[in-house]
Formats: sequence, C-alpha cells, structure tokens
Amino acid sequence: QVQLVESGGGLVQAGGSLRLSCAASGNIFSINAMGWYRQAPGKQRELVAGLTSYGSKNYADSVKGRFTISGDNVKKMAFLQMDSLRPEDTAVYYCAAATNMGLLITTPRYWGQGTQVTVSP
Repeated sequence: QVQLVESGGGLVQAGGSLRLSCAASGNIFSINAMGWYRQAPGKQRELVAGLTSYGSKNYADSVKGRFTISGDNVKKMAFLQMDSLRPEDTAVYYCAAATNMGLLITTPRYWGQGTQVTVSP
C-alpha cells in the first residue's frame, strides 16, 4: 500500500502564489507517476499536472504557464508551484500516484486526503 500526504494549501489573493507538497510512503517502489488533481464545488475532479519518474510532464491547459510540477524521484515526493493564482483555481487539491502516466490520467490508484486552496478576488 501507498500513503500520500499533502501540505501547503491555504488562502491567497488573486495574483499570489502557493506551493503544494506531497510525500509518499509505504510501497513507493510501485510509483512511477505522481500528480495533482483538483475539485471545485459542483465540478468534476480534474487533473492539473502530472510527472513521471523519467521527467515527463503533463499540464491542464488552464494552468499552463502558471503552475509548475516538480518532484524527487528517490523520495517519491511531488511539488506544485502555483503562480498567478486566479479565483477559479479555488478547489480542493489532491495528490495522486500511479504506476505510469496513463493510469495517473485515467484511474490513479492512490490518493491523498486533499488540501484546500482558496484564491480571493
């Protein structure tokens, strides 16, 4: 089993920045892709950004140029640097992990508990 723990959410004004962190523990050797999803009230959960052990990255169009995903492949940690935040970025952000990017995009096996990000106008 794998456990994911997120940190770094909070309240920020529009135009500000936040950095989310996710740490994996347990059977981390099965993880080759980590990423961030978000879910706003009344909306479906969506993939924000993904990262593979080989360095491949995937971003939602809505965050390209503003968010940057990075990670530590040895420690199985993932980070999401969020700049130029907008009110529409307000959501619960979830760390997710899978054995590859394809599964990360479709059906991640492991999820964190979520961290709230609120962007005020």
